[in-house]
Amino acid sequence: MPAKKINLNTKAKNTWCPGCGNFTILAAFKKAVQELIDEGIKKENFVITSGIGCSSKIIDYINLNSFSALHGRPITSAEGIKMGNPNLKVVAFQGDGGCYNEGISHLIHAAKRNIDITVLIHNNRNFALTTGQFTATSPQGFVGKSTPEGSIEKPFNPLKLMLDSGATFIARGYSGKINHLKNLIKQAVKHQGFSFIDILQPCVSFFDTREFYNKKVSLVKNNKLSVKKQAQSLIEKWDYQKDNGQAKIPVGLFYKLKKSTYEKDLLKDLNPSKRDKIPQIKI
Repeated sequence: MPAKKINLNTKAKNTWCPGCGNFTILAAFKKAVQELIDEGIKKENFVITSGIGCSSKIIDYINLNSFSALHGRPITSAEGIKMGNPNLKVVAFQGDGGCYNEGISHLIHAAKRNIDITVLIHNNRNFALTTGQFTATSPQGFVGKSTPEGSIEKPFNPLKLMLDSGATFIARGYSGKINHLKNLIKQAVKHQGFSFIDILQPCVSFFDTREFYNKKVSLVKNNKLSVKKQAQSLIEKWDYQKDNGQAKIPVGLFYKLKKSTYEKDLLKDLNPSKRDKIPQIKI
């Protein structure tokens, strides 16, 4: 029987631009949380973290336990929370600038150690809160406040980086497909290990990619999730730079692998939140 409908709304005034992709990411996440609560996860066991940027305002609009970190630091905060209580479902929200620029080292190491947290990247491919500077996933030639004549740098593919870093759940979502994104988020939260979703999100004010994504996004079906070579092939079909002629942008779950998690390997059956004293961990 479904659980009682949970009110996940807050009274905070929403300051996102009208038409921003953040609205649909918020809607997809709320739907995912409600369904996970229906399936038995307690509301109080969710903790969400964020940093600085338009994406990070999301924790103000969801009635869940939350922590606002420094710019580029929501992943390390999420890891600390998970280590303090391994029973929690911890989700870190971050923009592409905060994660792929300031916080890139934290992303790589969280994936490498396979700690059981979920990272959702709102990838609008620019620093939107500060009115449109280029980021690590902006296309070459991107014209913004810091690159008025166009960026000379080529973007990198964050999914390739995650595959090489050891992430055990790698997906790409699109804010224009709410139910598909909701299902990806549910799978990511339930995954035992480090789960990562790069969410393509048009920024209507500084990099409006709605028409491009609506034409190019293609849902992935029936791929062999544990086959790294196949995941790599899917991930490399789009390089975040060109439209590649008629080539589509694959969206979906590309890779999933069962592997021991960091907190389980380190803490064993200890749960620091349930002890009166800080446990002495033997490494």
